[in-house]
Amino acid sequence: MEDNRGYDREEIFSKKVKAGKRTYFFDIKSTRGNDYYLTITESKRRMNGDSFSYEKHKIFLYKEDFFKFVNALNEAVDHVKNDLLPDFDFEQYENEDSENEMNDELRWE
Repeated sequence: MEDNRGYDREEIFSKKVKAGKRTYFFDIKSTRGNDYYLTITESKRRMNGDSFSYEKHKIFLYKEDFFKFVNALNEAVDHVKNDLLPDFDFEQYENEDSENEMNDELRWE
């Protein structure tokens, strides 16, 4: 895999999360110096006339920022769940994701 400067970047791990009209990709890649970083990509499918195209937004997250990023993300999610929407049932989405993953696995067998 090449980056925008033409350097090869080996993909070490990849996780795909389907979320309605969006898909998120969490990819761990290696650098030329044998270090690692995470890319988080949001991909949205768009209709262009008779064909589809994909709009992508990407975040590069480096190891020195992992801890701060995860803490801030957890704090923001907890604020929504506990302070802004305390009565909302977020577990319904966890069950939905488990069912979708099981269906995907069955489809590939």
